Amino acid sequence: MKSTSELHRLGDGPDQAARRGSDTPPAVGGQGPRIRTLVRLRWLAIAGQAAAVGVVGVWLKVAIPVGPCLALIAASALVNLALTLWPAARRAARRWGASAHLGFDILQLSALLFLTGGVVNPFSLLLIAPVTIGAATLPSRDAAGLGVLAIALSIALAAAPAPAPWAMAGTASPSGLYPIARVVALVVGIAVTGGYASWAAGEAARMELALHVTERVLAREQRLSALGALAAAAAHELGTPLATIAVVAKELSREAPEGAMRDDADILVAQAQRCRDILRRLAETPEVGDALHERMSLLQFVGEILGPYAGEKAVRAEAVVTGPPGMAAPDLWRRPDVLHAISAMVENAFDFARGEILVTARFDAEAIAIEVRDDGPGFAPAVLARLGEPYVTSRPGAEGSRTGHIGMGLGLFIAKTLLERGGAAVAFANRDPAGAVVTVRWPRARMEALADGGIGRRLAP
Repeated sequence: MKSTSELHRLGDGPDQAARRGSDTPPAVGGQGPRIRTLVRLRWLAIAGQAAAVGVVGVWLKVAIPVGPCLALIAASALVNLALTLWPAARRAARRWGASAHLGFDILQLSALLFLTGGVVNPFSLLLIAPVTIGAATLPSRDAAGLGVLAIALSIALAAAPAPAPWAMAGTASPSGLYPIARVVALVVGIAVTGGYASWAAGEAARMELALHVTERVLAREQRLSALGALAAAAAHELGTPLATIAVVAKELSREAPEGAMRDDADILVAQAQRCRDILRRLAETPEVGDALHERMSLLQFVGEILGPYAGEKAVRAEAVVTGPPGMAAPDLWRRPDVLHAISAMVENAFDFARGEILVTARFDAEAIAIEVRDDGPGFAPAVLARLGEPYVTSRPGAEGSRTGHIGMGLGLFIAKTLLERGGAAVAFANRDPAGAVVTVRWPRARMEALADGGIGRRLAP
């Protein structure tokens, strides 16, 4: 099977960066919600419960056990008051602590429901709330435990005899199937809502982590780009002391007697002049002093990407540039983000190619496209439509790969993000009968470097 890989020639691959605890945000479930947040939610529940008991028992005069209900509400309020006064309430709750908080809420609400009609009480749907909060903030194991607790209590409430509010009020009781239907609806609601909240929270955390790693890669590229300005500043600062050294060396050479001392002084003069030449080149702008390095043809672009694989015996790497007859291939600015992204895709192709990699650069008056093909087994059909999302990988055990690398599915996500930020459209497909192809396409105006140093403008067809 085929999958993603780290960005080519980066010191820290995205997978390794994602595993580092110091620079990486914790994955979902590492800590529970803040105790203060749980306290506030419980105050909201207490206010709602007290209002419901007051309206039903006092205003509507339904014969519910108001005293025991208020005692349960008061017990919850006392727990909340104690937590409010606790100095550690501002910290995040530990996993077991948050589970205990939410478990207490489920038990307290279940006791209130037992006193006021069981599962046929319309407020029984509130059992879903603590499970949903747990699913969104706790690890799957703890969230599942809260769900099991809520479901077990729902079934117990349906089985245990409980006085129904409408019976106390003298109204007709629902049929015997209604409590069963309520239990089924409650169980389904707990399972579906809790599962959705857990999945959504996990997906959000994984996306946040992947974006964090992408930002680190982009930050590294920005630091590398800033080295040019730093070199120019260093050249300017070093110019004066180096000129002084050159003057002193010339004086020494002129006044030194014939022999080894004059030879050494001449060497100092020559090396000082060499240093001044180097600093002068560093101080020049890239457009003037390093145009050969900053501008590159399409053939140079694909050639640089395939350079690391030129000496490989097991896989033949080939680059092709093609365009309309009579139209010259455009020059491109050297963009580290694009080079790294395409290199990551070529590295992935090399990892699973059987014997050949073909990188084709196509251009016309409107667009520039890079296509990476290999003759490997192709992308796994189950994940082909989701390739480019974080943590989507089609080689769970790295079986069949040349390097045996076990990735986290971040390399292709980062590469795709880098390319799309530059205006590219990225597509993945499988070849017939075998192999994979990745196509990256830009509007020509987004990539072309004109002779006057500007970015290319759209050409007339």
